[in-house]
Amino acid sequence: MNGQGPAAGSIDEKWVPYRHPQPKESPPELVIPNAIPTDERIWVPVEENVWFRPLLMSVSRGYWMNLLRVRKSGVLSRHRHPAPVHAFVLKGEWRYLEHDWVAREGTYAYEAPGETHTLVVDPHVEEMITLFQVNGAMIYVDPDGKAVGYDDVFTRIDKCRAHYSRNGLGADYIDQFIR
Repeated sequence: MNGQGPAAGSIDEKWVPYRHPQPKESPPELVIPNAIPTDERIWVPVEENVWFRPLLMSVSRGYWMNLLRVRKSGVLSRHRHPAPVHAFVLKGEWRYLEHDWVAREGTYAYEAPGETHTLVVDPHVEEMITLFQVNGAMIYVDPDGKAVGYDDVFTRIDKCRAHYSRNGLGADYIDQFIR
C-alpha cells in the first residue's frame, strides 16, 4: 500500500486502546448505571413532592448535574441564574411563567446567564423528571427580583449529606458524586 495504512494481516490501530496511564491529577470518571434510581432514599427532598437526585457535584468548577423529579402541580421556584443552565426533559413537562414555550419529554432547553424565571408544573402532569446542569447558583427571588435565598453546589451537597445521614445511606453517600 505504498507505505501507508495497515499491512495485510496487521491489527487495525483504531481498535487498540490507549496504551498509557491517564494523568494522575485527573479525577476518576463517574458512571451511574441506574441514573433514575429505584431506591427512593437516593432522591433528596426539596419540598413536598419535589426531589433531586445528584449525579455530579463539581466543587472544582462550581456546577452540579441532577435529576429533578416533581409529583405535583404548582409553582416550584422563582430564581435567577448568573451562569448558563442546560436541561433535558426525560418525563412529563414543565414551563416558565415568563415564557410561552413548554418543555416536554425529549425537549432540550438552554437558559442564558441573567435569566430569571418561575418554574411551573401544570395539574395534568403526574410526574416530571428533568436532567439539569446548573452552573454557578440558583438565586431565589421575589417577583421584583429581590434575593430571598440561593443554592449552589455546596448547599446542595450539604442537603444531600443531611438527607443521606437521616435515611441510613450515610452522610458520605454523596462523596461518590463529588469531583
